[in-house]
Amino acid sequence: MSLQKLNTRTIVLILMILAATAMRLLSYKYPYILSNFTPVGAIALFGGAYFSPKWKAYIVVLISLFLSDIVINYLYTSKWVLWYNGSFWVYLTFAIMVFIGSQIKKANIANVAIASLVSVCVHWLIIDMPWLYGTLYPHNLSGYGQSLVAAIPFERNMVLGDIVFCAVLFGGFELAKSKYTVLRSQKELTV
Repeated sequence: MSLQKLNTRTIVLILMILAATAMRLLSYKYPYILSNFTPVGAIALFGGAYFSPKWKAYIVVLISLFLSDIVINYLYTSKWVLWYNGSFWVYLTFAIMVFIGSQIKKANIANVAIASLVSVCVHWLIIDMPWLYGTLYPHNLSGYGQSLVAAIPFERNMVLGDIVFCAVLFGGFELAKSKYTVLRSQKELTV
């Protein structure tokens, strides 16, 4: 594969991720309707599935998440917040989602749907540990259960966001690849 093809594919992937990341601002504009209806899960899966080498997926996804977090935190607090309590766990969760996306060998509806559901479950189980965020729930298994139950509406919205944004990202890129060979990977070109 030529350097030009590699660069074009990488640039298109980055631009798609940045465009999807910008959609996070909708959840700020309409917090009650779109709470947790964001593209971040889809972005992580998409990056993991399509970037080669895979380290690019981690870099692009986590940097886009970090930068959009700074903007969103500023919109909510009018302060530039670079790191917050729980940041490590949020970024760890999305790094795991990138890994899950890297396991998608063929981007089809079934594989992407399964990866999305697994990613949402990972997010749910890690992010809603009550000992990460203070005293809203007791720091024991009962509190963890209460936290998980309370998070169901947010995780439901994450599933819905993944459905929409995975369809746009994966579907859009697959359609683009069918029209423009420069977007195909070396493996796809040799088949």
